[in-house]
Amino acid sequence: MIAGSLVDPLADFEVEYEAAHPGIDVRFEGHGSIQAIRQVTDLHRSVDLVVVADASLIPDLMNGSTQKYTTFGTTEVVVAYTNQSRYADEISGTNWAEVLSRPDVRVGIANPMLDAAGYRAMLVLLLQEQQSGKKTFGPVLGDHLSPRLVPSAGASGLEVRLPEIVRPATGGKVAIRDGSVFLLSLLEAGGIDYAFEYRSVAEGRGLHYILLPDTVNLGSASRANAFRQATVHLGFQRFTAIGTERVGLPIEYAVTVPDDAVHQAEARELAEAIILATGENRVGWPNPLEPKTFDLSV
Repeated sequence: MIAGSLVDPLADFEVEYEAAHPGIDVRFEGHGSIQAIRQVTDLHRSVDLVVVADASLIPDLMNGSTQKYTTFGTTEVVVAYTNQSRYADEISGTNWAEVLSRPDVRVGIANPMLDAAGYRAMLVLLLQEQQSGKKTFGPVLGDHLSPRLVPSAGASGLEVRLPEIVRPATGGKVAIRDGSVFLLSLLEAGGIDYAFEYRSVAEGRGLHYILLPDTVNLGSASRANAFRQATVHLGFQRFTAIGTERVGLPIEYAVTVPDDAVHQAEARELAEAIILATGENRVGWPNPLEPKTFDLSV
């Protein structure tokens, strides 16, 4: 089970890996990171490897289902667009929030209840509002959801609480898909003008994108304190004790082998190969991080 943002890069990798490992059939299945984990924890499917775009989800949602996980990659949130996007010739790294706020601009995000990219889009907008002092979350996103989402002051900055189901309101300004990768066809077909995506995904698809300020893009470990000024509370009623609070953190990809994986040795070997491939700086892949393994059994 892999994060949807890895579907494209791991397609070529799968061919390479199987060619180098006769007798091994790798079957990747892409989901939003939360949904990928829930294939193991909720649906109890037989899964040998889980790769997510938010390492913090593993201790929150998989503690008891896995012993260790390893972080290995990073990227940043960008605003992706095409030549056909409204105001494509005007948008920039300084006016992006104002352009996305315009009533005739259509914006896409991943479902924050299923995909890390979705709640990260919300975190970016909260951070932009917190730091600029200008209303951003509502005009771009919150005012166009049903029910309407209004940020409030929290202990460390702005926060927003989500309902069980996040839906677009009527009017068509906001589109929501189960994973950020599923927004790409909508963007390329002109169904939306802009989408919150990972930079690695935008580059892999050859899309135009706007770089966001370092203090809001969730891409730099040196800005971790700034990122913590935003929090999204997920609306999982069943998980009120764990996993519902997503605080702004630097983006880290992580891989883990579930405790009940049938092919333990093969899964660990595949995980090592994914980590090594990430270090090769391939187009469309996350940027490499020095791999770090965390032990949940301690």
